[in-house]
Amino acid sequence: MKPADGLLGADALSPPGTCAARVTEWQGSRSRQRADQLAEEVPVALVFNGISHAVMLASPTDLEDFALGFALTEGLIGAPDDLFGVEVQAVEGGIELKLAVSAEAEWGLRQRRRSLAGRTGCGLCGTDSLAQVERELPPAPSVRVPARALGLAQRDLWQHQQLQQLTGATHAAAWCGLDGRVALLREDVGRHNALDKLIGALVRAGTDRSQGFAAITSRASFEMVQKAAAAGIGMLAAVSAPTARAVRSAGSLNLALAGFVRGQDGVAYTFAERFGLAPEA
Repeated sequence: MKPADGLLGADALSPPGTCAARVTEWQGSRSRQRADQLAEEVPVALVFNGISHAVMLASPTDLEDFALGFALTEGLIGAPDDLFGVEVQAVEGGIELKLAVSAEAEWGLRQRRRSLAGRTGCGLCGTDSLAQVERELPPAPSVRVPARALGLAQRDLWQHQQLQQLTGATHAAAWCGLDGRVALLREDVGRHNALDKLIGALVRAGTDRSQGFAAITSRASFEMVQKAAAAGIGMLAAVSAPTARAVRSAGSLNLALAGFVRGQDGVAYTFAERFGLAPEA
């Protein structure tokens, strides 16, 4: 009897962040069984000095980078030095990231939680008012990169996306040099998580964020623009479209934003001259 379709679980041959499965594939009237790899999606709880802040569904890889990137881009710590350490602990039902943070960061988190007490219907995680949605951030650096370099980056992303090649279910965020070459890449089932992981890795490596740009394999949402600017990234290139709020936010934050970057094509939504394009008439 042939084995039934379904999950086989992780094994020694399964790359991190994947799960082996057996599936039935069909093409027209023909079908066959084959082995497959699925992207894991795990509940990850972020706990700051014993205070539970959020639970995210994420790929269980590069979690130290995720913890630092998330804490920075969500404004939960003011600087990398506010994070003293991260403990990754497997628990029933998921993973806990236990972040040890400064007393100042803990006080800020407690104040935020106190203001949220008793509230319902919060639209964005950790915010209690419209005024908190768009945080005040310093202007992003004025990065200049020729449009052709953005196309080169998007073209080369695929060869660095190991999880996507295996599963077809993950997003990527890459740090690219001014020439468009991919220097660092992080993947996750969540597009925000992938960017947080990349930002955490950049900060841990001490990368100069004025000497490159971020390329993402998703649309450019308002949150993605805010996270990039919060990390001191001055240019964001997306394979899909931005939202109107993302474009307005990018303009106010001095961030050069491009979308629909595919091959040698693309659309500049802010600061076209920084892509080597003619400014708007």
